[in-house]
Amino acid sequence: MELTTKGRYAVTALADIAKFGGSGAVALSAIAERQQLPVAYLEQLFMALRRSGLVESARGRSGGYKLARQASEIAVADVMRAVEEETRMTRCRDGQNACHADRPCLTHDLWTALGDEINSFLADVSLQDVIDGVPADKRSPRAAKAGRAAA
Repeated sequence: MELTTKGRYAVTALADIAKFGGSGAVALSAIAERQQLPVAYLEQLFMALRRSGLVESARGRSGGYKLARQASEIAVADVMRAVEEETRMTRCRDGQNACHADRPCLTHDLWTALGDEINSFLADVSLQDVIDGVPADKRSPRAAKAGRAAA
């Protein structure tokens, strides 16, 4: 599985705002320059991010975008959903359980479980975690589960 540029660029851009925005708005041109991303592509992504309520736009000389909530309250999964980035690991679509014409493939459950793990991980990591460095307990879901089970 490979993420498309939509998801990677959107997370990178919002992490940039979280790190460099402070309480003000950040211009897309500044994000593009720091992160070496195309401004035109960011403009498209930010329309979706604004519609989803993750960012707010500010007009004027010091205009740009700012996060609509604290970075610690925005999960990476929220960003991915906003730009319609899928983490689907099978060829099945729209809730269908058939990788082949009429039946699931032999490894369907394996790939479905992996997709669920990825979605769970992305839902557990906030933009604040991204800019601070994802904590060890979030990087290793199995270790975190084992630690919770032992407690």
